[in-house]
Amino acid sequence: MLESIAATRYVTPLREGGSLPGVVEADDLGTYVVKFREAGQGRRVLVAEIICAELARRLGLRTPDLKIIDLDPQIGVREPDEEVQDLLKASSGRNLAVDFLPGALGFDPLAWTPDPGFASKVVWFDALIHNVDRSWRNPNLLLWHGDIWLIDHGAALWFHHNWRTADPQRPFDAGDHVLAPFATGVEAAGAELAARITPELLRAVTALVPDEWLDDEPGFASAQDVRDAYVEHLLSRAHGPRAWLTHEPPAPARGPGAPGSVGEFWRGDGR
Repeated sequence: MLESIAATRYVTPLREGGSLPGVVEADDLGTYVVKFREAGQGRRVLVAEIICAELARRLGLRTPDLKIIDLDPQIGVREPDEEVQDLLKASSGRNLAVDFLPGALGFDPLAWTPDPGFASKVVWFDALIHNVDRSWRNPNLLLWHGDIWLIDHGAALWFHHNWRTADPQRPFDAGDHVLAPFATGVEAAGAELAARITPELLRAVTALVPDEWLDDEPGFASAQDVRDAYVEHLLSRAHGPRAWLTHEPPAPARGPGAPGSVGEFWRGDGR
């Protein structure tokens, strides 16, 4: 289980994204970026964060420590922003705390050239977990103490917003990935990482998700059934044909005059 702590002070909101996470101090004297259960797309974002970050950690990729943080509804009473105050009150109880990395810098490929082996592992890992949120526009990588840390996996595993559409062989276009230009050994990296993805590993990772964030999931009888579905999906993706990683979207997705990728659209290459 993840360590449990209690919030002692709400410091400030982080307004980079729509989910409105906040910097919070806790009773273990640590400072955390807290992702709230009632923000954005709700608890599934927290589930994705735990499963993906903890899986990355066990595969040798650096991610900030995670803890479960208990939030007293009174902690937001003096918050002047009504939107933040409402979020804190609605999210009383258990939320997700991500260790705050003081002084960390955002990843800039112009200032730091990634090792091809590292880049290849991250690209393959993000393809495995359907992570569409590590693009050149929003790298979600931090440089801290000379190392690169992976953050913000809430947009991954997006199939769980509609389990009926979950497909372990769904293609992943890596063309927009911020590390794609440096990832020259993705196939070898995938073979190495896939060999380490076992049922036992995935069961250990999914067991870290609190039952209350999995209960009442439509189509499932229990929290454990939901965990089993994540395990089955990721196992099938890791050990199936693994033809899902591409640098271009599937041909049917391209209409006449359409850009080849989101990045191509924003760069203007598809005009």
